[in-house]
Amino acid sequence: MTTPGSVGVVETITARIFDDGFTTRSGTTLPVVDVAYETYGSLNAQRSNAIYICHALTGDAHAAGMHPGDDRPGWWDNIIGPGKAIDTNRWFVVCSNILGGCQGTTGPASINPGTGEPYGVDFPLLDMTDFVAVHRGLAAHLGIERFAAVIGGSLGGMQVLQWALDHPEDMGRAMIFAASSRLTAQNIAFSAVGRQAIMRDSGFNDGKFLSRGTAPRKGLSVARMLAHITYLSEEAFQEKFGRSAQRGELTPNFGIDFAVESYLEYQGERFLSRFDALSYLYLTRVMDYFDPFEDPASLNRLIAEPVRFLLVSFTSDWRFSTEHTRRIVRHLEGAGLPTSFREIRSTWGHDSFLLELPDYHATVRAYLERAAEEIA
Repeated sequence: MTTPGSVGVVETITARIFDDGFTTRSGTTLPVVDVAYETYGSLNAQRSNAIYICHALTGDAHAAGMHPGDDRPGWWDNIIGPGKAIDTNRWFVVCSNILGGCQGTTGPASINPGTGEPYGVDFPLLDMTDFVAVHRGLAAHLGIERFAAVIGGSLGGMQVLQWALDHPEDMGRAMIFAASSRLTAQNIAFSAVGRQAIMRDSGFNDGKFLSRGTAPRKGLSVARMLAHITYLSEEAFQEKFGRSAQRGELTPNFGIDFAVESYLEYQGERFLSRFDALSYLYLTRVMDYFDPFEDPASLNRLIAEPVRFLLVSFTSDWRFSTEHTRRIVRHLEGAGLPTSFREIRSTWGHDSFLLELPDYHATVRAYLERAAEEIA
């Protein structure tokens, strides 16, 4: 059953791209790359109404609608659909699973054609430019040379920034939400602890757990629990849980006594059914090393072929605070690029970019309406 404004029942499609192999920035060649993706809406005759969605760390290609037999909507269903801020009556929307992911696109859990075994830790280390290269490969596969907009939040916003810097000719607008151009030491530290929880789990087996029939389930669960704490603000935790007891009253022990403990336990366990530990290691490491403005020439292509930018931050996001967004804005405005910035009031922390906040969605809608007018 679909909800009003839903794109309806959708299926994830897999395309094999780079028939001659794909060479990562590290210099390793993957013989094949499969990409899982979904599309919503219709591509017009001029192929001018396409939008690309880049997902965050633990996202996937299923951004909107419902899968057959599954009543869970896509992770951004509240903003993508008929009449919604990203209106599929007007736009043709593409969302793909990221390279190195574990939801249909080639990653460390994929089979290495050369060995017949999962890549595991033999999978090459990745760079943000590798994500962009695979997105562009899918665009070529779909016959789309230019997107009206490329949109993403968090790690998705980092991909959008890299794409705009390297290939501004591919897009008219770049829309970046709750993102960063350079992680702070604190951000790197959070990810480092999560990775250590995974790698120190006895089930990790030096990264060869996929071929040995084990899994670092405890480590991955703890990594998710830790990360989830950083996605919500203190206000959000207080509003949702306060100091409430899980079973009516507190009975001091070392188990799960507070409601917030139960919530984190649930988030960790739920994560195990949909995410691979190696993908978590690989993708978080890409974020750690991302620092595009370190290159003094990083803005040269963009200055030569300007892209319009919309950047949005959220007041209670302490993982990628407004200062992270302002840093991007300063670089873009310093280069004379058309840049709009808005800080949205929200109590829900970093996860705000995934939520249905009226001011946020109205901002996205208005920005895309201007894009539609330009195309028309």
